[in-house]
Amino acid sequence: MKSFTYERATSPAEAAASITRVPGAKFIAGGTNLLDLMKLQVETPTHLVDVNGLALDTIEPTEEGGLRIGALVRNTDLAADMRVRRSYAVLSRALLSGASGQLRNKATTAGNLLQRTRCPYFYDTAQPCNKRQPGSGCSAIGGISRQLAVVGASEACIATHPGDMAVAMRVLDAHVETVNGEGVTRTIPIAAFHRNPGDTPQIETSLQPGELITAVTIPKPVAGTHIYRKVRDRASYAFALVSVAAVIQRDGSGRVAIGGVAPKPWRDEAAEAELPKGAKAVTDRLFADARPTDDNAYKLKLTERALGAVLTEARA
Repeated sequence: MKSFTYERATSPAEAAASITRVPGAKFIAGGTNLLDLMKLQVETPTHLVDVNGLALDTIEPTEEGGLRIGALVRNTDLAADMRVRRSYAVLSRALLSGASGQLRNKATTAGNLLQRTRCPYFYDTAQPCNKRQPGSGCSAIGGISRQLAVVGASEACIATHPGDMAVAMRVLDAHVETVNGEGVTRTIPIAAFHRNPGDTPQIETSLQPGELITAVTIPKPVAGTHIYRKVRDRASYAFALVSVAAVIQRDGSGRVAIGGVAPKPWRDEAAEAELPKGAKAVTDRLFADARPTDDNAYKLKLTERALGAVLTEARA
């Protein structure tokens, strides 16, 4: 691990200003992803700004009937909150399917949204990777791609977003609140927060340099059956090959977002209109532009079957 300097921020705007002021600086909270990347020298920050002391660890109701989740709320606390369990069960279930209990005790809401891909070539500094070193090439294209993207990727990168929480946040139409070093705040719809790689796979979100996430808001509860189904290689402590976050109504309509298949949580509201017709109709629309490899083409059928299981569970 390379040497770095460290400071503890006392306000969100101060934290954002520190990041802007010091080239190569990074925020740190739970550190469950960043510290691993630093040990491998995938990430080499020159300065760490610790935001754990900021008052961003509460869950509060909004005037619109939803919830405002502080950026530092730990995954364990968010999953266990009775308001989340009762009215946003898809979010609670998604959180509980991720990582281990020990990691959920440390991982934060903002950090979960910002976790980086688990593409093996991204983690291997001996291999070219456009996300790690822009312009060096994508080793996954033509390499081992079993766990990687079938849709939304590009000629520069076929990595997937690894998270579970973000998939549930996408189906709930969450919004991300931020502040910059000048104290200016803004709100970003979760649909626009994560980016497809295009020609700049190193830019993974729509955050501006130095911008700090302060909270995530979710609208008032969506009626229906909330289900999160995760298909993975082993029963725990594994990332999704395919995941399905869904809220299904009695008439078969609803919302659905897919994880494990794209660089961001994958949702197409037009495809949701096909839900009463069944899983195949939905996935045909979701994957209309899919470009799978020989290694990961199985994800198309696996998604259809996982969604079919979700719809069967909802009807029951």
